[in-house]
Amino acid sequence: MAEYRSASDATAAEAAAETAAETDGTAGGATAPAAARPRFDLGQGPGRLLVWLYGVFTVAAASRSIVQTILDFDRAPLAYLLSAAAAVVYAFITYSLVRGGEQARRAALVCCAAELAGVLIVGTWTLVEPSAFPDSTVWSGYGMGYLFIPVLLPLSAMVWLRRAPRG
Repeated sequence: MAEYRSASDATAAEAAAETAAETDGTAGGATAPAAARPRFDLGQGPGRLLVWLYGVFTVAAASRSIVQTILDFDRAPLAYLLSAAAAVVYAFITYSLVRGGEQARRAALVCCAAELAGVLIVGTWTLVEPSAFPDSTVWSGYGMGYLFIPVLLPLSAMVWLRRAPRG
């Protein structure tokens, strides 16, 4: 007779295995005790400022895109969807920084690189073809409307994530 496992049982087992792997650096959790390898907290020191800034930008980009989508989506759908995409990117980076651990560090690095690419692509696009954007996005003009923080934030986050001590 086949054994039935619910989705929540599988999810709980996966979460426990991931926690064990992050805690001691092994897939099975067998070689090093948890106390020997402390989990690296990305939300400490300069990381705390990054968490705060990414949190603020998550709320700013999400609020902007929600309001503009509700009130005037037909005017500039591309701009509003790009602001929503920026909010999702910011939220994922915030989550990764708060979560901590080596997997979260790698995920945040990849996402910061993608964010920087998005800022550079959208920023250049808004300067080369402004008619494509009747309204601005968070990343328009490389974040000019946000004091260029959208272009500086991923750069500083990537530098910090690469230089901060690993657990």
